[in-house]
Amino acid sequence: MAGARLWVSSLLAVAFAGWTTALWPWPQDIQTSPRSYTLFPNNFQFRYHASSAVQPGCDVLDEAFQRYRRLLFGSGSWPRPHRSGKRRVLKKNALVVSVVAEGCNEFPTLESMENYTLTINDDQCLLVSENVWGALRGLETFSQLIWQSAEGTFFINKTEIMDFPRFPHRGLLLDTSRHYLPLSSILETLDVMAYNKFNVFHWHLVDDPSFPYESYTFPELTRKGSYNPVTHIYTAHDVKEVIEYARLRGIRVLAEFDTPGHTLSWGPGIPGLLTPCYSGSQPTGTFGPVNPSLNSTYEFMSVFFLEISSVFPDFYLHLGGDEVDFTCWKSNPEIQDFMKEKGFDDFKQLESFYIQTLLDIVSAYDKGYVVWQEVFDNKVKVRPDTIVHVWREQKPVKYLKEMELVTKAGFRALLSAPWYLNRISYGPDWKDMYKVEPLNFEGSPREKSLVIGGEACMWGEYVDSTNLVPRLWPRGGAIAERLWSSNTTTNLDFAYERLSRFRCELLRRGVQAEPINVGYCEQEFEET
Repeated sequence: MAGARLWVSSLLAVAFAGWTTALWPWPQDIQTSPRSYTLFPNNFQFRYHASSAVQPGCDVLDEAFQRYRRLLFGSGSWPRPHRSGKRRVLKKNALVVSVVAEGCNEFPTLESMENYTLTINDDQCLLVSENVWGALRGLETFSQLIWQSAEGTFFINKTEIMDFPRFPHRGLLLDTSRHYLPLSSILETLDVMAYNKFNVFHWHLVDDPSFPYESYTFPELTRKGSYNPVTHIYTAHDVKEVIEYARLRGIRVLAEFDTPGHTLSWGPGIPGLLTPCYSGSQPTGTFGPVNPSLNSTYEFMSVFFLEISSVFPDFYLHLGGDEVDFTCWKSNPEIQDFMKEKGFDDFKQLESFYIQTLLDIVSAYDKGYVVWQEVFDNKVKVRPDTIVHVWREQKPVKYLKEMELVTKAGFRALLSAPWYLNRISYGPDWKDMYKVEPLNFEGSPREKSLVIGGEACMWGEYVDSTNLVPRLWPRGGAIAERLWSSNTTTNLDFAYERLSRFRCELLRRGVQAEPINVGYCEQEFEET
């Protein structure tokens, strides 16, 4: 019997060694011990502390408890534990959750607290958080702490975690215009975002190729601008479902409607909105950016963004403003006359006039806005609370220099330039993304505090639902950890070991995450 006990102990030691490298993203502070506790799936439950400010009936946590129970133990029943001998089994029958602040029906915001503490010892198995959003992050960490021995018993080790995000904005952009993504693909992405502690879904809804957002104010936009107005659109119900699904996972939805460029799909549904292009004195029959010289343009934008402001509850909208091609504006005689009337001698001034007017419209609806960096580069007059989104790696300057310029001017900044997941290369390119340090630029502590986070971007030129998941994961996790964990969490070997195990956990959860090197997972991916 002594030999058998030693063999089991050795197995547990090997499993525990694996568990210590399974957490992703890595917490801010963690202390752990080989001392372990058994969890019996039939008996284990999530429950509220008696003094918690939220109690049963809080949909965010009620649904999270069910979700994590399914993730950990499945939906079936488990055999009763076999008790052998008189050896005392240290066990945990519940995770008790205590939330300090009331509130379950709100939406997460940029200011939402996500800190939590997790204590697993002989006396308690307790998760404490300031609000429900921190509790969600703690539940994810708890789920990653649980491991199984070779014979299938569930364990959790004695652990003390104090955790919080380094940056408040940790986003992922999906482009649903260049290729339409089915609603199920978006919802599945939100699930995996929550596993990675991402908290912003940047929804790049429309662009030149298609306009899949179904506007109730201007239905012709979708009827004439989508790939297929029956099958390739997002109805009002779809949009509500995405917003609520995200809310229940502590994820904000940041909707982007990019103008004045990237708007060719808008034209068929709104005649006169786009600028007619000319060759000499004759129209070519083609169109360029939004026409900034017409009052009707701003009348349309006022009504359209009133709708968008009511549909999307987040305080912020992403208004784009990038890559405006001036060729068509230059060719149009009416645009030239308008510029003379306004005293503009530079097309950047014309672009600034349009964007400034649009920003005023959106501000009137009590919305904040995010803009791509060209708005800042072209010196458009914007509100002091504008968020500038840095996406260009080299032009007009290297991206870290751009971060320096934006913050020195007093604006908050988001970084995406080095984190384009749609760009692929052979080998472990996640390492380059992981090594990025967003604050590695010249600036004062106050200026660096203006960097509120960043986003991974998945542009859709060559991505649809057939390859979205393996291209996103686990590579996107490298960016998630950079935005959540301490700036001292940088060891690539440690990251590789944990990301490999996290990828295996994603497979176990049904996510078709691609491998990051040679190897295998105990539970390989299978189509369900």
